[in-house]
Amino acid sequence: MSFGQLVINELDSDTPSTDTQEFIELKSDNPNFSLDGFVLVLFNGSTSGGDSSYFSLDLDGFTTDVNGVFLIGGPEVSPVPGFTLSENTIQNGADAVALYIGNGTDFPEGTLATTTNLIDALIHDTDDADDMGLMTLLGITEQINEDENNNKTIESIQRNADGTYTVTTPTPGALNDGSGIQFNGISISTISQSYEEGDIIDIIFTTETNVTDDVTFDISITSGNFTTEDYSGSTSVTILNGTNTTTNSIQLIDDVDDEGDEVMKITFGEIPDGFERLNDNRELRIVDNDFTVASWGTPLNPTYGNVTTTAPEDYYNAIEGLSDGVLVQGIQDIIADPSVVRAQTYTDIIDILKEADQSPLNSNQVWLLYTEQQRPKLDFQSSGGSNVGKWNREHTYPRSRGGFDSIEEDDIADGIDVFTVTRPDSLRHANSDAHGLRATDGPENSSRGNQDYGEYSGPSGNQGSWQGDVARSIFFLTVRYNGLDVVNGNPDNSTVGQLGDLATLLDWHRNDPPDDFEMNRNNVIYTWQFNRNPFIDQPDLVEYIWGNNVGQPWSNTLSVSENIQSQFLIYPNPATDYIILQTNGREGRLEIFDTLGNILIEQPLRENTRIEINLSTGVYFAKMHYDQQSETKRIIIR
Repeated sequence: MSFGQLVINELDSDTPSTDTQEFIELKSDNPNFSLDGFVLVLFNGSTSGGDSSYFSLDLDGFTTDVNGVFLIGGPEVSPVPGFTLSENTIQNGADAVALYIGNGTDFPEGTLATTTNLIDALIHDTDDADDMGLMTLLGITEQINEDENNNKTIESIQRNADGTYTVTTPTPGALNDGSGIQFNGISISTISQSYEEGDIIDIIFTTETNVTDDVTFDISITSGNFTTEDYSGSTSVTILNGTNTTTNSIQLIDDVDDEGDEVMKITFGEIPDGFERLNDNRELRIVDNDFTVASWGTPLNPTYGNVTTTAPEDYYNAIEGLSDGVLVQGIQDIIADPSVVRAQTYTDIIDILKEADQSPLNSNQVWLLYTEQQRPKLDFQSSGGSNVGKWNREHTYPRSRGGFDSIEEDDIADGIDVFTVTRPDSLRHANSDAHGLRATDGPENSSRGNQDYGEYSGPSGNQGSWQGDVARSIFFLTVRYNGLDVVNGNPDNSTVGQLGDLATLLDWHRNDPPDDFEMNRNNVIYTWQFNRNPFIDQPDLVEYIWGNNVGQPWSNTLSVSENIQSQFLIYPNPATDYIILQTNGREGRLEIFDTLGNILIEQPLRENTRIEINLSTGVYFAKMHYDQQSETKRIIIR
């Protein structure tokens, strides 16, 4: 087979403030040249990279254009590349781009750079020292600095006709010297990136210069759940002779179904010769105005008692009367029973969180931990690029602190009915345990890092509505999995299996009790994993394992008394500065005490008694003594 000459013609590895416009441009001597039999390989010259490959692209099936150019680049490169890279694929250096005869399978990740079957290579950097080892491996004597002009603007490394290089303004998709056939670029634009059902979308198509004949082409606007049933209007586009723009109007159908927010993707079909796409695959948010609002509140405005547990009546029976380590073991026997409990994949977690962390205010959004706000479900961070404005999966017990990480199977979303058997020693399953994962703002997730709680207390100005949720999540994980512990203080974050601070988490648990949002979350996860967080269903259990009742036998009396016909009614509950007590005609004595057992209020018990309270936010208990009996009810103070 005769390959002819093919070279690396231009490289932009570093675009300040964005990693979406980086590109590699190849050039062949002959136009419309087949790239079958070639492979592009990127090598990492850093100490950790070891001059080995981190990316390869099999070029079979691609061809250069009429100017002999083939463009490979990020999602915002214009004109549209022949192959689109994920953002931030190309590293800044000292690294190398190399072109070989071969296949992608010849260069699995971690393959050492070599001159075998090498066609061309370019070693590049951004003010980094020369990588002499990489030069030797590739047989190259020069390393090009993309930032050699030191002006911090977007520049690229461009090959000259004599084989030398110049660093100057990028020219993606065109010959570096400005020669060759010039294309008339076509772009897609809209007034907005977000529309609601019932809106009219004007899609504007514009060429760089006026067309000399009528130009007609087709577009597609369907994507995923957005189908032809969601709109009306033509997807055939004509730009008239002598003009450079036209508009197609699309009417969105306003139905009554809650389908969730959707994405319209505007994509060019085949365009005429002499034209090129300046952009493509423009995505628009179609907001569904038929979202539902839950009957319970957000963690910022919590409600209690509207969502009831879906646990079977006998779910916790086996731990009645147990204490200390036997109690912990009894709980683990329930929540880690390998004959019952299921493990899902880390990718399945995305779907679980969309349901479990759904915002009570809008069924098309999720509620974010830490930042206490809602965000569209569609804005999940699906790549390793920018996380601004995105939400992602936060491990409340950081993976680096717990010693669990993703495995290859975690990259597959195989749904609720496909699962793995899991045991107390299956620590790797903590990576995808929904009880230990929450939807969070991307940048805030990064800010938290792997800090202990207390050391990390959320972003500035947060109201702490998430703190009890986090505490109960950590308590669950440490009982569910062997090898995880929660300890006092701030242990060295290199000590795997320990997380702090227990005292802080106990305070958070007591001051931010389980609400309807958290109970609904527990119910959702139960449908996937077949286990529950007992510290949401039975929050007093925390005191018997880590708190004030350690060593005492557990009894479900308090929880049971709230589920039987009560002789008393306390309202409002949650309360702020007063409660009213209805006694159904009974008289006696009332005590209000804290979780430490300290009696804070004591007074006679009478019908329709208004009780002024001046208590800190948290959980308290009202105990009514009457007719040689007593009944205890939990009070939430906000």
